[in-house]
Amino acid sequence: MVCVRLSAAGRRVCAMGTSTGKAERADRTPQSGRSSAVPPAASPSKPSLSPSRAADFMQCPLLYRFRVIDKLPEKPSAAATRGTVVHAVLERLFDAPAAERTAPRARSMVPGEWERLLKARPELTELFRTEDGAEEPERLEQWLADAERLVEQWFSLEDPTRLEPAERELYVETKLEGGLTLRGYIDRVDVAPSGEVRIVDYKTGKAPAPQYAAGALFQMKFYALVLWRLRGAVPRRLQLVYLGSGDVLTYDPDESDLLAVERKVRALWEAISQAMETGVFLPRRTKLCGWCDHQAHCPEFGGTPPPYPAAIVPAQSGRMGQV
Repeated sequence: MVCVRLSAAGRRVCAMGTSTGKAERADRTPQSGRSSAVPPAASPSKPSLSPSRAADFMQCPLLYRFRVIDKLPEKPSAAATRGTVVHAVLERLFDAPAAERTAPRARSMVPGEWERLLKARPELTELFRTEDGAEEPERLEQWLADAERLVEQWFSLEDPTRLEPAERELYVETKLEGGLTLRGYIDRVDVAPSGEVRIVDYKTGKAPAPQYAAGALFQMKFYALVLWRLRGAVPRRLQLVYLGSGDVLTYDPDESDLLAVERKVRALWEAISQAMETGVFLPRRTKLCGWCDHQAHCPEFGGTPPPYPAAIVPAQSGRMGQV
């Protein structure tokens, strides 16, 4: 991977050449202006996998169980909620004519998007209260200002007046041979006059160090695989826009890349299926455990997981029950 600083504004483009041999956000509440249909409710009897849940299992199988099977509640985080607001601004800004897609306009949209999200999820007010329930307006003011700075940073990385996305917040899904459904949301899809496709994802955090870039790109390759299976053409470019550090990470995949991702996803689902059948989801202790809401249920921290749901145990036919 080669990283080149391109401007005094601090923009850095990290380009990874084609190989020959990715909730940052509080939720995915449907946004107005979305160009795709809202996905149907997940059917428990149909196996499916998204990049975020795949990442959970790779990070810690027990975390996957807590989120997917036990559905343990998690406290909202200020960072993830800020990501949701920033993404909503960057999506809705394209509803305006090109000449009006300015940084001041985008910044002015932040409070409104926060209010919109708060109306849908009133429990988020707890993010800006003390333990005894007192409001902390200074914290909220600082949080909104941080969101506005992230939005403004985007204008040093891309020029929305020159972009006309083909899709925004695009829900995609495809079924692989064998029945596994791959699904997810793509922040933005650009299509060039030549028909070449670019998949873009916004990140409100900082770009990873080069040695950790593969993990970030897994999500993008996952999306590229789904689009390839849906449309029959490999996307020309995958682009991660890191607003927290002012970096742009790009990768140009080829068929061998995406076939490798498909093999990885299939192997991952086999491991998940085996864990579901046996009920054994082993914890994996890492530095990320400090951010986990489920330490009270984790054996690594002296906790005990909830009883494994009987409905998950495979029937005599060998088919998994409902998840």
